[in-house]
Formats: sequence, structure tokens, C-alpha cells
Amino acid sequence: MKITDVKIYPVSVSLNRVAPSGVNVGWVFVEVKTDEGITGWGECSNYPRKGNILVAHAVETVKGALIGRDPSHIEAIWQELYRNYTYLGSRGLITTVISGIDIALWDIKGKALGKPIYDLLGGPVRDGIPLYTHPQYGTPKVVAESARKQVAEGYKAVKTDPFWEEMGPTHTARMSGYISTRGLQRGVEIIAALRDAVGPGIEILIDAHGNYDVASAIRCARALEPYNLTWFEEPVPPESYEALRQVKESVSVPICTGERLYTRWDYLPVLQNRLADYLMSDVCWTGGISELKKIASLAETYYVNISPHGAMGPIQILAGAHVVKTVPNLYRLEITSLWVPAFNEAISHPLDIRGGELYLSDRPGLGIELNTDYIKANPDPEWK
Repeated sequence: MKITDVKIYPVSVSLNRVAPSGVNVGWVFVEVKTDEGITGWGECSNYPRKGNILVAHAVETVKGALIGRDPSHIEAIWQELYRNYTYLGSRGLITTVISGIDIALWDIKGKALGKPIYDLLGGPVRDGIPLYTHPQYGTPKVVAESARKQVAEGYKAVKTDPFWEEMGPTHTARMSGYISTRGLQRGVEIIAALRDAVGPGIEILIDAHGNYDVASAIRCARALEPYNLTWFEEPVPPESYEALRQVKESVSVPICTGERLYTRWDYLPVLQNRLADYLMSDVCWTGGISELKKIASLAETYYVNISPHGAMGPIQILAGAHVVKTVPNLYRLEITSLWVPAFNEAISHPLDIRGGELYLSDRPGLGIELNTDYIKANPDPEWK
């Protein structure tokens, strides 16, 4: 079998029809075609700030190196792409490009062998994959009521980002990293209402999006300690392990990090220095299924659980799910349940979510095809 073509589909979808979020979501899907008629699908979405367009152009640039290759040589292709761009730092942009290709190659391998990807990764260690989700943003009342409904659907863990100062509309507007007393108090009010709504048995996770300086991150975490948090995520920007250490040593709330770490080499010092209690690699950014499996195995040696980031698109969720179905050290897989209707419009089979858990089928590969009519009807206007 040989690769004959690679196609890129940047997609922009308004969620107003399917979720009370009032935002657009962007996806980048990768289609790898072969001379035996088997097509593999991958995703390498990187939103916002036109990140999807940067990624799509990068995939377009490297795809020529794939034509004529055997798609079953997944590790060789991964290593070659990674090393070919080492002068760019070999992380972030290039690992996102690799992710879309890697996921598609695993999809092809599963289809060629008639097996779901999780069977090729060692087989399942669990049936349902536990999830955590996000309540709707808004006032304390809105957040609390949304979470109450999600708990009624079976979700046992919810995550929100109550501290909006310095974040901006897309969580990337950080400058000083300072949070005011009022900004801090507003966040506390949201989490107090959330805890009251869901009761003591539901897990609450906090996302700071790496927006705060060390002192502000510590103030935020300490202010929320009475609400029995499961984790405090990305308290400071990802560039400084030393800043993360200062926060970790100053608060009692467990720390989660890794959304913006990319390969096993990035995670090793976090594990060696005990800087986090949970790791949240993103299968669309870290190098795909191949690298997520390796990171999970590395974390297992330190008895640290993984919880893959999954707040973007449908293939991201499914690719992450195939990996975590095979690893023992899973906390939960992330999903934005309010977006599930949009996800299901883009794929051939709807996500099977029951009682707050995701179930994978025994269909080969990822277990789905992309709805090409849907993605072609919703192109990102910035693409070509």
C-alpha cells in the first residue's frame, strides 16, 4: 500500500445552532488517501488566533514527503517529520502537523487490518472511558444550573475557568498575569455556586489557562481550597518549570499541566521534579496517537495519571479515547458536552456517550468517517 494524496480541510462552524455557547469553533482535518482505496482521517486543530490556518499551511508544505510512502510505517514517518524540522524547535507547530498525519495513519492501519485502533495498541483495559465536561460560561447562576443538568446526565466531573481577568475572549490575552481582588472574588462566587449546585460528590476542576503570575496563581488556588478541588490546571504560563514549582509547593490543590507541553521530552522534567499531579497531553498537538501512548507510559512509571485535553474536535476526542482505552493510568478524558451535537454532524457515527462515559465501537480504525459534505460546506474563510 502507498500513500497517494494528502488533503487538508480547515473548517469553521458556528455553535449557536447546537449549543448555548455563542462562539465559533475551528477544526483542521487531514485526509490521507492510498492506492488501495483506504482513506485515513486525522485532526490537528489549533484554535484560536488563526492557528488553524498556520497548521493547515504547514501540513500543505510537508505533505509531499508522504506521497509514495507505506502508510504502515508510522514510527518511521513520525521520526522523520520530527527530525526534519528540528531547527524550528521540533515542538508545537511541527508536532501538531505530525499529529494530524499520525492519527490518519493509525486509522488506515486499523482499517487495513479490520481492527479498531485500541486493539492495535494492546487492547482495552476498560469498557467505558470516564469523561469530564464543561458547564456553560456566565454568571454563577448560569454556570451552576448548566453543571446541575450535566450531573443529571451522568457526568461526575466538571471543569470551568472562573477567573476571566487577563484572559480575554480566547484565553490568550495575558500580559502582566495579575488578578485583581474583584476578579478573584468573582471566581470564588462562581465556584461556590457550582459546588452548591452539584453537591460534595462531584469533582470540580479549575482551568487558569496559564494566564497568571506566580503570586496571583497562588492567591487563586488558595481562595478555592475550601471547595475541594480535584485540580488546578495550568496556573502559570508553560514556559517556566520554576514558576510551576513555586505554585506547586505553595498550595494544597493538586496541579494539572501539559496542554502546552508537546513530547515525552517536555514531560520528563515535570515528572522527575514532581511538578504536577495530572498530565493533560493533547493528541492533536503532541504528535498524535503514537506520542500520546508514549507519554502515558512514561507517566505510568511515576504513578501519575493522564487526562488528555479534548476541547476541540470529534477526531481529537476519538483518537485520545483509543489511546486511553488501553492505558491503566487514566483519570478522565475531556469533552465539551455542549458541543457534541456539532461533533456528531461532522462524523458518520455519533459519539456513544452514556452515563458520563464514552464507549468506542469495534469498527476498524477510528470507527468513523468524516462527513465530507458537511466539512466542505463549512470551510474556514481564511483558507485559500
